[in-house]
Amino acid sequence: MSHYFAGIDIGSTITKAVIIEKEIIARVIGPTGPEQRRLANKVMEEALRLSGLSLESIAYIVSTGYGRINVPFADKQVTEISCHARGIAHLIPNARTVIDIGGQDSKAIRIDSSGRPTDFIMNDKCAAGSGRFIEVIADTLGLKLEEMGDTSLKSCAPAQISNICTIWAQQEVASRLAEGVPVHDLVAGVHKSLADRVARMVTRIKVEREVVLTGGGAKNSGLTRALSQQLGCDLLLPPDPLITGALGAALLGRDLFEKSARTGTSLPTKPRVLEEAKILSA
Repeated sequence: MSHYFAGIDIGSTITKAVIIEKEIIARVIGPTGPEQRRLANKVMEEALRLSGLSLESIAYIVSTGYGRINVPFADKQVTEISCHARGIAHLIPNARTVIDIGGQDSKAIRIDSSGRPTDFIMNDKCAAGSGRFIEVIADTLGLKLEEMGDTSLKSCAPAQISNICTIWAQQEVASRLAEGVPVHDLVAGVHKSLADRVARMVTRIKVEREVVLTGGGAKNSGLTRALSQQLGCDLLLPPDPLITGALGAALLGRDLFEKSARTGTSLPTKPRVLEEAKILSA
């Protein structure tokens, strides 16, 4: 008999849902809005539609991310540290350090050969250490966020961005642009500035190879290059760096389910009901 498991990751800017059996059979990615409970229902509905499954057929559901308490149908809530570690260990078994650069925070996680986190550090106090820093500068330069990576790679002389505060750095970039500094050099300088902050954070838990980069930052080729240079090693990238937390949540759900089956213990579950379904379908 097939069993299916789901992971919901409500991040600060993006919400992800993954359904697995032996491997991923459905994934959904959407922006995080103010009404997180509705969004959790919406992404789950879409994942079920893509997989051709009903909610009742999902054996266990785990939620993660900063909005994990707002998933009413989740059977268990697990921290994003554990979920990212489990997801990466599944995708890249030889990974020992995970760096996640999200929209509002960045984190580094040391993991062992079993995919368990052994140490971690997080920066969630300042936008200058997260993807929000890149987003603000992209707006300042009139670039789309997805253009920043390729633009950065054109630079041979990254500009020096001295301000570590996002607002002051934004003003500094605007001023340097008016002085005639090429856009690609400014973008490369911004990536170098963010990479420097992330690298200094990561080294506090001791970098052990292999090093994997996840989150929205992993989709930015310029930032990936800058961080690789700062750390002095190549960075591995998962196939879809946005869903590693949701995948890890689903895998941890499967682990719990299989353990309960082996030991003969009961595994409490929530009622399989999507709240506000009528509102969502209206």
